[in-house]
Amino acid sequence: MNENNMNKNKIILQYCPNFYKIINYDFERDSLTDKLINVYRRFIFTIDIENMEEVKTANQIDKILIKYIEDSQFRKELQNGLKNFKVTNSSSNILKAIVEGIISVFNKYEEGSTRKIYIARWI
Repeated sequence: MNENNMNKNKIILQYCPNFYKIINYDFERDSLTDKLINVYRRFIFTIDIENMEEVKTANQIDKILIKYIEDSQFRKELQNGLKNFKVTNSSSNILKAIVEGIISVFNKYEEGSTRKIYIARWI
């Protein structure tokens, strides 16, 4: 690995503070969890650190996967959400399409859990 790649990887890891906790996760590890961690690892090291949108996405997927590890309710929700997920043949970047699918499931989960709290508060 050349010095440029090493410096790039160090910068990426600044935006993904949970990297080592995620890749070293061992409790309740199944094939889907292994695949998610593999997608995470591959995705974050392919981003362009000059593109702030990609950096933001890497940071977001880092937060989502740490929540996946720490929150069993979200873990079940993401696993169920990904069962119906399909990548179209027209996708030029399959890895990015999968990451966007994970983010979509997370956003729906967050929206739903916020709504439940809001409704429960008024009852």
